[in-house]
Amino acid sequence: MKEISQSTDGAGLLRNDSFSITGLVIAAGLSSRIGEFKPLLQYDGRTFLENIINKLDSICDQIIVVTGHNRTSIDTELNLSQNTNKIKTVFNKNYTDGMFTSLQAGLAHANEKNWVLYHFIDQPAIPKLFYEQIISEIDDDFDWIQPTNNGKKGHPILLGGKTIDAILSSDSQSNLKQISESHKIKKKYFDTETKSIFFDVDTKDDFKKLMEEH
Repeated sequence: MKEISQSTDGAGLLRNDSFSITGLVIAAGLSSRIGEFKPLLQYDGRTFLENIINKLDSICDQIIVVTGHNRTSIDTELNLSQNTNKIKTVFNKNYTDGMFTSLQAGLAHANEKNWVLYHFIDQPAIPKLFYEQIISEIDDDFDWIQPTNNGKKGHPILLGGKTIDAILSSDSQSNLKQISESHKIKKKYFDTETKSIFFDVDTKDDFKKLMEEH
């Protein structure tokens, strides 16, 4: 395992001197099941997107937001952000073809040799301490680092170089599950008490549950 030199930023989260991290947020979908534009839903006084970016800012050197549907609203939201110096938006013209195409579009613009934290837009309730935990698990002997709770796998996932290369070289009709099943991808799982790694806001009932439980 590669030795990691860590320092603490003003927010109390760990920053790492021996590697860099790109946060990749997929905000390109139609949000058709919930009936409202998911990235701009309000949680804890901020939009989903702002909640996630504020947490990623503490651990990431670069933040990529992949847009598609309603891209102008995302651009307006990000223009108001205080973290615009490290945020890059990438428009996926093929966003209606599925999330894998948005993942490919974002990875194509990530800084070289970065770890990439692949983050869903509908997970605004993940606590800051989880992000500290996941980056502490970084190990160059692996290509895929994923949280679990009681043996169940969750998100976000850290993607290393071999995984990123495999995704970018795959057909757009592929999916992340197929990539993960490759024997060439070395996967590491770690246990966390953070149960919000399972929560997806796909429907209005999901959103109501999020607001009630968090």
